[in-house]
Amino acid sequence: MALLLTSLFSCTNNSNNPVVIWTDRQEFASYAELFNVVQEEIKVVVVYKENPVTALPPAKDELAPDLVVGSWLKNDTTIKQFRPLNYLFTNHRIDPFVFYPQLLEYGKVQNKQYLLPVSFNLPAMIFATKNSPLVTESHLLTPDQIRDMAAQFNKKNKSDIHTAMGFAPSWSSEFLYIVSQLRGVNFRGANGTLDWNQEQLESTMDYFHHWTQTVNTSIQEEQDFSFKYLYTPEARHVLSDSCLFAYLPSDQLFSTPQNLLQEIGFRWIHQDNKIPVNEDMVFMGIYKKSKNEAGAEAFISWFMTETTQHQLLERSSIMDLNVNPFGIAGGFSAIQSVTERIFPLYYKTLLDNLPAAQYITPPTALLPRWESLKSRVIVPWLSQALAVDDINSTTSLSQLLSTWSKQYH
Repeated sequence: MALLLTSLFSCTNNSNNPVVIWTDRQEFASYAELFNVVQEEIKVVVVYKENPVTALPPAKDELAPDLVVGSWLKNDTTIKQFRPLNYLFTNHRIDPFVFYPQLLEYGKVQNKQYLLPVSFNLPAMIFATKNSPLVTESHLLTPDQIRDMAAQFNKKNKSDIHTAMGFAPSWSSEFLYIVSQLRGVNFRGANGTLDWNQEQLESTMDYFHHWTQTVNTSIQEEQDFSFKYLYTPEARHVLSDSCLFAYLPSDQLFSTPQNLLQEIGFRWIHQDNKIPVNEDMVFMGIYKKSKNEAGAEAFISWFMTETTQHQLLERSSIMDLNVNPFGIAGGFSAIQSVTERIFPLYYKTLLDNLPAAQYITPPTALLPRWESLKSRVIVPWLSQALAVDDINSTTSLSQLLSTWSKQYH
């Protein structure tokens, strides 16, 4: 059931037609509250939707949105539920040059701007700052560098059992997925179906198998070590001296308690100077049947400025709002100046390692229900394929896809 978070302030003359925002980001309740305070002509209400993309179009008896904010919004099916927004640039309601250009471009379909980027996250490898001398690269790490540095950390006892293990790909299915994409497997939506590069997929699984066998002995040894030592959150893994690295996306990294965060270093994962944006990046769009398009435009114009987002970050800090506290809508701001100039004021560790704007790379085209497809098909298959010597001995990716289609599509 949707949770309606209405303004606490008195209604104005247009209160019968407020701007309705559907979102899975609870922070927008606070954002709407501030908008309702700083001006009196337009009121905003926020309707929480666990997954806005699957809630469109709205049911006949529910409050339809004017704005939709959330993850997974860009796909061939959902995009038809939004209005093109190019006119907001031509009439100077929004400055298109404030955004990371590649993220703004990702919100386009056939050169029409249907979606505006709000926030994004990036993959990182974390380590204890006391182990910084072992991490010889300053800002970025390739999978090969992660493997080689992790190998130097490995230790065994007299019984030939690992007492320290730098890192194992099998510890993180999301790491498997990210590296697969960086190596050109290119899981993507194509003509309504899941497509990928089979040759690169086989090459990537060989790469992971070789990593496991030459660095960590076997998948069984990796899993035994994980069971014995890695039963705490990732931040504590690297502080315990059991392992050198742990995978952690930026939203989880910068939501780590401050007493732990000050003991942690990080590097962005890349290949060929491409840092992949996590696919759950947050976008904003105007619903095609909006009843208050002018009010929706006003909210967008207010929200998409450095001044406003600085106020939102400051307000969150002062009020100690503890709903996924990192940044704007749970991630880095898609407004480049906010991430590069304002974020380091609140997240001090970014002073040493802001992500280079030119390296930030949006995901490939997605399919409807991509979140389910990825979590139930792609990621489980990668983990299963790594656990066997021959990927042909496990259930094929096509078979898993067929089962998923019957059950969830």
